[in-house]
Amino acid sequence: MTDKPRYVQQTMRGGVKRWRYNPPQDAVDAGIVSRVYLSTRKETAFNEAERFNRAIDAWREEKTQVHVYDQTVNGLIQEYLNSLDYQKLKDETKKVYKYQLSMIVLTEVKGKLLGKYHVNKLTQPMCQVVYESLCKRGIPFANRVLAAVRKVFSYGMKFGHVERNPWRDMDTYTEESRKVVWTPDHVKLYLQTAYSDFSTRSLGLIVHMAYEWAQRVGDMRELTWDCLDLTSGKLTMTQSKRRAQVKIPISDDLVEILRQQFDDFGWQKYVAPNVNAKNASGFNAYTVHSLSHAARRLIKSAGLPDELRISDLRRTATTEMVEAGVGMAQIMSVTGHANPQSVKPYMKNTLTSATQACTLRSSHRQEVHLSD
Repeated sequence: MTDKPRYVQQTMRGGVKRWRYNPPQDAVDAGIVSRVYLSTRKETAFNEAERFNRAIDAWREEKTQVHVYDQTVNGLIQEYLNSLDYQKLKDETKKVYKYQLSMIVLTEVKGKLLGKYHVNKLTQPMCQVVYESLCKRGIPFANRVLAAVRKVFSYGMKFGHVERNPWRDMDTYTEESRKVVWTPDHVKLYLQTAYSDFSTRSLGLIVHMAYEWAQRVGDMRELTWDCLDLTSGKLTMTQSKRRAQVKIPISDDLVEILRQQFDDFGWQKYVAPNVNAKNASGFNAYTVHSLSHAARRLIKSAGLPDELRISDLRRTATTEMVEAGVGMAQIMSVTGHANPQSVKPYMKNTLTSATQACTLRSSHRQEVHLSD
């Protein structure tokens, strides 16, 4: 062998001529080969280099080959789960999407699981059947699953895997806006039940914080200690949904409870961790599903109305601020909303607010008549 192989350089090391292999950076980064000194014997060194070059060539050929994916719905979903689009999501969102997409592929249409259909053979009527079937588990659930599968097919269109998105223009049902609010007695009974048992104390704290601060329970279940200043009694938090930063005072009663919680759990990350989900560095936060199921059990144990959901607490707190005559700007500084229209879904027509409005109107009329 006389021709020097690619990436081989002759150098001097310790007064001796040596052969050094200096491959491209991308091959090194990929772990295919390394930059090394070869044998002092020319023939052996060149043979080693040729062997390394063959490994690089095989790697590059594999990279340039056209990736052929399984063109079923199952295959498209797997492509999405391996994509950068999916990897950029939060871990909890990934779990939710995986679960929702599994509901899609296991739904039967015309005697065949939807996941086994060719992606370009799906028709809108077939997708409508799937959606109607999922609605039996609740319209909110069906709409969330629909949003997930639409995202997958949009991803497929972006990369030319599918010709169209049959899920895009379907007829869907509008979720009925929830108007349920908790009474102060409901909250008190829930917290008494939760705080009476160490194993459910975090469940009580999540509800307590969500109610007092008018925040989403999702943000409370993932709240970390670095968001709290228990000395000055202040919460500083960036909301996960709108990325709004809120700064809220903490009441003396809640500060005391949080200090007790810190004594027991301050060594790990989460303020209200799931004590049944220990990991190497502490505890995991409650997942969406584990929190929902645990809260439902606690609501039942407390003898509270079955219609209550802990997600109603943000609406409850906002409604109480409205009834107390708090201005819209002040409410938005607590809830983190940027638009007054976004606050309206959390409001509820109540006898208290109506009475206050009528009283104010009556007072105004009397003032007008007196001035006449």
